[in-house]
Amino acid sequence: MPDHAISTNPAVQAQLDRLTMLSPGKDVLGLERIAELLHRLGNPHHHLPPVFHVSGTNGKGSTCAFLRCAMEAAGLVTHVYSSPHLVRFNERIRVEGQLVDDVILTALLSEVLDHAEGLEASFFEVTTAVAFCAFARTKADACIVEVGLGGRLDATNVLINPVACGIASLGLDHEAFLLAQEDGIPDMPPLDRIAFEKAGIAKSGSPLMTQKYSASMANTVAVQSSLHSAILHARGESWDAATYDGRLHYRDAAGKLNLPLPRMAGGHQADNAALAVAMIRHQTAIHLPEAALSAAMEWTRWPARMQLLAKGPLTRLLPAGSEIWLDGGHNPDAGSAIAKTLGDSAQLHVIVGMLKNKDAIGFLKPFRHKIASLYAVPIPGHEHHTPKELCQLAQSGLQIASAHEKVDVAEALKEIATRHPATNVLICGSLYLAGEVLRLNDQIPD
Repeated sequence: MPDHAISTNPAVQAQLDRLTMLSPGKDVLGLERIAELLHRLGNPHHHLPPVFHVSGTNGKGSTCAFLRCAMEAAGLVTHVYSSPHLVRFNERIRVEGQLVDDVILTALLSEVLDHAEGLEASFFEVTTAVAFCAFARTKADACIVEVGLGGRLDATNVLINPVACGIASLGLDHEAFLLAQEDGIPDMPPLDRIAFEKAGIAKSGSPLMTQKYSASMANTVAVQSSLHSAILHARGESWDAATYDGRLHYRDAAGKLNLPLPRMAGGHQADNAALAVAMIRHQTAIHLPEAALSAAMEWTRWPARMQLLAKGPLTRLLPAGSEIWLDGGHNPDAGSAIAKTLGDSAQLHVIVGMLKNKDAIGFLKPFRHKIASLYAVPIPGHEHHTPKELCQLAQSGLQIASAHEKVDVAEALKEIATRHPATNVLICGSLYLAGEVLRLNDQIPD
């Protein structure tokens, strides 16, 4: 099934089975089908609470998590649409701060699928329509929407008047989709084309917050922002942030903020948090006090982003005193973020599984010097690099001598336990793998 869309609720599962049969079973970019589907449903996307729309290669999910936590810390009610899910399909749609109920989800899937007959709508397009219907029919103070793939042609880009848009970090990923030749699109370097696609969420009159990029990518974003008549607020110009003295220091035209550093592991989370703050500070639909922004730094959690696993069936496979870290990153920029997070820490054992279309060497290279041993595992249900392929890449491309093929994460952990006393392990390479790890360790996101 697309994205492991499996439910323990029989009624939800029946609708997910319908979705699998109806959709083409692959990512199909374009706005024609989603626009027609939403039209048949009464255009629910025209009746949403104030929308915060976020794109980017890495960090957009964390940015959305910071936005949600800041709003809820101020007592506001939020809807959130994000992807992919890790364990349960319901994770994609958060209504009034809670994962969508199975009864409501069943009814919405049935309704949207009925209206989607004959459209060949994709899995993501149907899911997006379900989310927008749920959000339009339930009162809330704000709506946070994460782009699924790219931006310009992503199904979420039917939104017409977001109160704030944000673009997180930019890098190479999903090249097969985002770098495809297309009539009317000028030829440009790959990273500039990525910037072009992500900046496609810019809307007339809406503030657009961006991170720091290369000069060429920043220019591409600025050009697209101007063409769409958006109000560009680039980091380093109309706003900025820096970490020092154990704090996140933010400034813009409205003044300065001295905030705690995010509790989430990794220096890159300060950048994601700063982008969320900038989006909040450059819109007027809702007001959040500084105390709510401070609370968000302390309270925000986002599963499978350098997450330390709690005690559970998987962690108990290792000797006492061991730690297992989980990260769903799967592209070179994510590998660089992991390397920075590991910093001066000792070497650790890495369990990795990656989809076939991902750059395994590019992902592992930034932190290869931290890998004491590597254990390669498959990702059931998806096209993936085989464990043999990953081991060969690690040995020949990265000179990692200790590379082992394993049938699953549990087997890898058991072998690590037999070879080493208390130790640290990183499981990484795929959000699909991360979801399976959370399920097996009894840590279902809620």
